[in-house]
Amino acid sequence: MPHRLARFSRVATLAVACLAAVPVLRLPAFAQFLDDSNPSTYWTLEKQRMDRQRAMRAPPIRQKPTHFISRAAPVRGFARPVEPGQPIEDPNAAPAAADANAAPAQNKPDAKAVIAVLGDTLGQLLSNGLSEAFAERPEIAILRRTKENSGLVREDYYDWAKAARDLLSSGEKIDLAIIMVGSNDRQSLREGTTSLEARSPKWKDLYSARAKALGAIFRERNVPLIWVGLPIMNNERLAADMLDFNEIYKTAAAETGAAYVDTWEAFADDRGHFSAYGPDVSGQMVRLRAGDGVHFTKAGSRKLAHFVEGDIRRILEKTTPSLDPAAFASGTREPAPALDLPALGPLIIEPPVPAPVVRPAAGPILPLTAPPVSPGGKLVTQARPAGDKDAAALIERSLVQGRPQTAQPGRADDFAWPRP
Repeated sequence: MPHRLARFSRVATLAVACLAAVPVLRLPAFAQFLDDSNPSTYWTLEKQRMDRQRAMRAPPIRQKPTHFISRAAPVRGFARPVEPGQPIEDPNAAPAAADANAAPAQNKPDAKAVIAVLGDTLGQLLSNGLSEAFAERPEIAILRRTKENSGLVREDYYDWAKAARDLLSSGEKIDLAIIMVGSNDRQSLREGTTSLEARSPKWKDLYSARAKALGAIFRERNVPLIWVGLPIMNNERLAADMLDFNEIYKTAAAETGAAYVDTWEAFADDRGHFSAYGPDVSGQMVRLRAGDGVHFTKAGSRKLAHFVEGDIRRILEKTTPSLDPAAFASGTREPAPALDLPALGPLIIEPPVPAPVVRPAAGPILPLTAPPVSPGGKLVTQARPAGDKDAAALIERSLVQGRPQTAQPGRADDFAWPRP
């Protein structure tokens, strides 16, 4: 009986253990959780624990206000529309020219000379610099007639020859014209139905003809013209194209009687490379070029105008005699006050009396056929050794036979010993 009870106890214990294991076998996830030998389960739980701790330490997320307006970053290019006369303060911005019809002349009713500036974006920056240069001079007014993204290639977009004729026929007072164009002309040119590749020989011929035709319009109306060359660019291929354009403008200016201003080296460093920084008109090192490597900052526009002022003065002094020469003085600084010095007597400086130079009436007579000898003819005869009759014998002895000369007492070749 006891044996049967022990046997029954073992069977009951085994049955209870089997019944307890049934739900565990039906839950594999729970079985893996209890299985510490499974590495994937361990690292999954460890990652969840670390994420919970990190979330508890993280600061609360602030919601974005509903009134916040997100603005897109500006797109840089060769031109960007700005208001007429707006100053360029951002050195990394690429300012664009205003529309040609929206840029009236400076409000100077007493102006004796009106300068019209034509061109693309760079021409607009040049006009800004000239306006600043002559801001305190009521005698000179700047008339801006620029057009963004324009050039001599796309006549369908903007015809500069037609614009120049309309400007000169409008009856508006113009004493001098300045052109700075070309930064947008690196593109194909159409002649009828044919498209010419940029900088090809045919393209250069047609482009040069358009530049000369534009200069001839001002020559026919007797309006002085200044062609301003393009500056160095921060791109090797672009700079090479600008050099070709400058040669075309220089040739067109020479054939049409216009002046040409070279600005290439003015914005290059001492090695001839592009430099965004350089001295301004006051000598201070500032940023002169915009971030795109093409346009100018406000200081750069003023420096660009500085290199054109010399030709402006030279031309207007001839064409406008009534213009005050002080109108061309650079800068706006007031003149230094006159010093109150006591009157001094006249200063008399007697020039030094030069010493008289006594010169003979005639120089010595030199025969052309006589042998070159020293004065008196004693140089050769004194060095003649004993036994030689004349100079011919000395030459024969020394140069032909190679025999040494007889040493004279006291001469450098006298090695006699003992010394006399």
